[in-house]
Amino acid sequence: MNLQKLKENQKTLANQKEITKFLQYLKITRNYTENTVLSYEQELIKYFTYIEEKKINTYQITKEEIRKYLKMLDDKKQKKATISHNISVVRAYYNYLLREEKISQNIWRQIKNPKLSKKLPNFLTTMEIETLFSNQDLTSPYDIRNRFIIELLFATGLRVSELINIKLKDIDRTEKTIRTLGKGKKERIVYYGEYAQELLDNYINTSRPLLLNQKQSEYLFVGKNTIQLTRTRISEILDEIVKKVGLKHHISPHVLRHTFATQLLNNGADIRSVQELLGHENLSTTQIYTHITNDQLRKSYRDNMPRK
Repeated sequence: MNLQKLKENQKTLANQKEITKFLQYLKITRNYTENTVLSYEQELIKYFTYIEEKKINTYQITKEEIRKYLKMLDDKKQKKATISHNISVVRAYYNYLLREEKISQNIWRQIKNPKLSKKLPNFLTTMEIETLFSNQDLTSPYDIRNRFIIELLFATGLRVSELINIKLKDIDRTEKTIRTLGKGKKERIVYYGEYAQELLDNYINTSRPLLLNQKQSEYLFVGKNTIQLTRTRISEILDEIVKKVGLKHHISPHVLRHTFATQLLNNGADIRSVQELLGHENLSTTQIYTHITNDQLRKSYRDNMPRK
């Protein structure tokens, strides 16, 4: 559902006032990002469009009516992950109603999320890392900026949303650290090394002023016509680099984040440190990377152990 359609649908919802209050609560009290709030809004509109069409009372919905709603999502070939997200969002909304004493119990707490198959994150091999960072022309201001972007994504494990919001004042070039705001506006410090430092100096001193062309910006990453790069532009830049160096598969900014975590664990970093560096609230989120390292250990054993 595109944003324009979303806004059109909002006008038809009898529950829109309550939805708006809930979204404000998420944004102001819970410090949720705009992207997260938008995703909650989309899922709630999906839910309320259904229950209003079926003339179901928001505060008195039954388990049977919920099952029919979830069956409708399944019949529409919604992915399990999408349905699970929808359940979590609606459950959170009813928790809010419970907190506001609009209902006496949250029936959605009795609804289990569908089991999702654990998908291991994609990451780059050592050879792919070497390929990605080699054979790049660094003659233009754009080349220098773009090379620095992928270096910083790999060196820090930053999310792309964190990367585009780095401001010059957030960088300590002496300590080689960057202060960033992650999910839930939680602040953390990330580190970078000598390679990134050299590229940072080159970019700040030569490329960035040319790209700004006498304009001013507090943001680190800028373009010719913009004082702040977007998430979409970062993805496009990475696609362009991947094509130039001849890698055969798509590499998203998040793949570099996965590679950062995997490299740390493979080289002896403890999982708690990796959790802090990635800005994961729960250790279980970080533990998925141990499956990758365990699989590599298993393969190494089977390939090299004579008495298997």
